[in-house]
Amino acid sequence: MGAEATLIARNITLPAPGKPAANYVGAVQVGSLLFVSGHGPIRDGKATVTGKVGKDLTTEQAYQVAREVGLLLLATVKAQLGSLDRVKRVVKVLGMVASAEGYGEQPWVINGFSDLMVEVFGEMNGKHARSAVGMAELPRGIPVEIEMILEVEEK
Repeated sequence: MGAEATLIARNITLPAPGKPAANYVGAVQVGSLLFVSGHGPIRDGKATVTGKVGKDLTTEQAYQVAREVGLLLLATVKAQLGSLDRVKRVVKVLGMVASAEGYGEQPWVINGFSDLMVEVFGEMNGKHARSAVGMAELPRGIPVEIEMILEVEEK
């Protein structure tokens, strides 16, 4: 089953793709690689969640935020490619977590994103290389920002 059929079967709805907040684009394709800019929980230009994980949000709450960010990333990818079925593999992910001092559960937060990629693209194509790091601050006070690199079918 392709990614588009999986979304339908699992009743997963993608939001409208966001617009870049500054002087950049949401994604750039170079050959068979698609580099997707960092996304956070921002809709209609406003953060839907703010705060630091380990202080204002629990790991479980931040996991859900990372999943939401994954949906936003998928919306950008679909807008860029026309269909998620053109994605061959999720290659590399950088997950950034605005963390309270002493907080060290960033990998479990970013699992919210990674679990979604495996759900949509399958174990073989959705599982990826990854970094999950803590940050003192993220733009607009968001708790999670994620960027990714995909292997895609060339047109």
